[in-house]
Amino acid sequence: MKSHYRAVVIGGGVVGASVLYHLTKLGWTDVALIERSILTAGSSWHAAGDYHALNANPNMAILQAYTIDLLREIEAESGQAIGMHTTGGIHVASSPDRWEWLQANYRRFQAIGIEDVRLVTPEEIKAACPIIDLDGVRGGMFAEREGHVDPTGTVWAYAGAARRRGAEVIEHNRVLELNPRPDRTWDVVTDKGTINAEHVVNAAGLWAKRVGRMVGLDLPVSPLEHHYLVTEAIPEVAALGKEMPTVVDLEGYTYMRQEQKGMLVGIYETKPQHWSMDGAPWDYGIELLQENIERISDELELVYRRYPVLQTAGIRKWVNGAFTFSPDGNPLVGPVAGKPGYWLACGVMAGFLQGGGVGKTLAEWMIHGEPAEDSFALDIARYGPHASNREYIRQTTGEFYARRFVMTYPNEQLPAGRPLKTTPAYDAMTEAGCRWGNSWGLETPLYFAPAGFSEKPTLRRSNAFDLVGAECRAVREGVGLLDIAPFSRYEVTGPEAERWLDSMTAARLPKAGRAKLAPMLSETGRLKGDLTIIDWGDGTFWIEGSYYLRAWHMRWFSDHGREGVTVRDISDDVIGFSISGPRARALLERVTHQDVSNAAMPFLAAGVLDVGLVRARAARISVVGELGYEINCRALDHGTLRKTLLAAGRDLGVREYGYNALLSLRLEKSFGIWSAEFTQAYTPRMTGMDRWIAWDKGDFVGRAAALAERDGPPPAHQLVTLEIDALDADASGYEPVWRDGRRVGFVTSGGYGHTVRKSLAMALVPPDCAAVGTGLSVHIVGAERGARVIAPSPYDPEGRAMRA
Repeated sequence: MKSHYRAVVIGGGVVGASVLYHLTKLGWTDVALIERSILTAGSSWHAAGDYHALNANPNMAILQAYTIDLLREIEAESGQAIGMHTTGGIHVASSPDRWEWLQANYRRFQAIGIEDVRLVTPEEIKAACPIIDLDGVRGGMFAEREGHVDPTGTVWAYAGAARRRGAEVIEHNRVLELNPRPDRTWDVVTDKGTINAEHVVNAAGLWAKRVGRMVGLDLPVSPLEHHYLVTEAIPEVAALGKEMPTVVDLEGYTYMRQEQKGMLVGIYETKPQHWSMDGAPWDYGIELLQENIERISDELELVYRRYPVLQTAGIRKWVNGAFTFSPDGNPLVGPVAGKPGYWLACGVMAGFLQGGGVGKTLAEWMIHGEPAEDSFALDIARYGPHASNREYIRQTTGEFYARRFVMTYPNEQLPAGRPLKTTPAYDAMTEAGCRWGNSWGLETPLYFAPAGFSEKPTLRRSNAFDLVGAECRAVREGVGLLDIAPFSRYEVTGPEAERWLDSMTAARLPKAGRAKLAPMLSETGRLKGDLTIIDWGDGTFWIEGSYYLRAWHMRWFSDHGREGVTVRDISDDVIGFSISGPRARALLERVTHQDVSNAAMPFLAAGVLDVGLVRARAARISVVGELGYEINCRALDHGTLRKTLLAAGRDLGVREYGYNALLSLRLEKSFGIWSAEFTQAYTPRMTGMDRWIAWDKGDFVGRAAALAERDGPPPAHQLVTLEIDALDADASGYEPVWRDGRRVGFVTSGGYGHTVRKSLAMALVPPDCAAVGTGLSVHIVGAERGARVIAPSPYDPEGRAMRA
């Protein structure tokens, strides 16, 4: 053990070993892994070692695909056998909805380039897995790349390959303290002495919570118990002649694979049990928890029906071990704001499936400054302070575990950890029929419905379709009122505020009393935000964006901070409402003594207004393509502002609406949104955001890369608007786009345009498919539908309504 390393990885499980390997693969060889016991002494040693292609999150599916492809590579490089059995895998559907869901996901796999997946009939399932009972089975999805590995051998292979590249692995050495130095390095205090490191990676698995608290972090992660059983030899299995594929029974909450001449059956029980929520004891290691057969009895009954041979099979061993879970089940990866050089690679509940991708993502981030792929699904910054609450963690991780194999519909709202953050108008809006969604812990209005209405979860147009349509028409024909608390707001002040903003964003800054759309780029020219900048004219600037990106953006601002600038997140202190529609000005005139005519307050103007009793900061901005105003107030004024606007607009037909209607209205204007049309994997030119770049202004973050893109060849894909011949379902995102039987792109988001009465989508397609009128097709809920490229903004293409 040396006294100094460039990076120290804490934790000798599959994730820590993968991070170590990828750091060396990308060129950092002065690195070490520190393990309190021996490699695998946590969750890794008792894992089932299965790997699957299916994941409802496309970015996670890409990460898993990378991991699977990597396994053979590390086996060859290390010389360590990993016991890889590529048997193929089948996900079985036994309900009409689940079968429809599999068909839709099969197409999503195609959209992200995973081609070795196909749908299979019950007969094909039986041929591949003769011991299965097909009662109720409607079909399945077969993935050639699925199988299982030897967990211990795989960890040794990652570590061995890293050693060959120069890394050091130090076992039997517990980390006791982590102390930051003024030079932004870390003193890692261990049983065997103190190490100084430029970077520290928390890959501590079951102990990640404890290693986080060493630096003042309370991570949103908890271990839960997980059962699987291994049978004795089964004659019917022994007689098969070849190894069966892995099988996931989605309605039975179980996974199965062959284990020698018997079976291994894992269970995601519907009554989850948390374990050691503050982190595993330091002396816990290669040991198991007592199995609880009674708790999993319902699932056992289902699996014994699905595989009748189990009814006479002996159980060779039970495994009940702990794995760590985050609230959404995805890993916690990336840098931590305010902790320079401290990195996370933990909360990876499926380490042998996702560990390779996690290691690659983090190593790229540490060495190159950003990962090659969009990493937000893994990023610790997707969580805020609310997610560290113990009860929140208990509810959300338990909900995820219990629903591991339960289909979640796009329009389904889950109850765990809710309601948490509510606005002052929440109760009154609920009384008015508001149905709520959730964004970063904040209750967000989706739509308004009559008493007794209940939306049915579905992949197709829901029974709330007509309610949303009525809200859209109210906005287009009269005036709609929208709660804009789900927007983020950052206040920028100080003598260097303007110069800092000018360097951080690619657009020319607005003049005093004006607002402007401003893309923000990373150093490599990829998108980092689609923001609105407001110059209030008093030395104060606002940056507005998406509420759920608050920690993500604040980390970015902090990383690029400078003297003379203060950036403050005021998102929970300043909220408000917007009014939009042809009668919006008439409503605003009734509640303010100030001149809000088009001459006095033109499009994109901003200033202070008295709105009834409320002193507000208002901007003439529209996210729906209508005459509109954002009215921002102090949080305690929120309820009063709502009452004032509703009362004054009653005879104007004012109507509250939610974000489901906003989706429809913004699609009719071809307005993209973050996490769909705009992500950190995309560039300005491919998304059309380059039209907002001020090429002739001074330097800004990402300028050189953006210029290179501007002056280079066309991007492989560009953003277009599609009209789709849909029936009772609309595109939502990641559906494949085809031209003459050839996959050419994918949908970024979609829905129904209630004003234009068309099913609409935005999509990324090659330039030779982007001309208006190009005939294409799109798979929606598994069915191929005709589509065509249309001109942007099918509603009011000249933007006259916004500027009225």
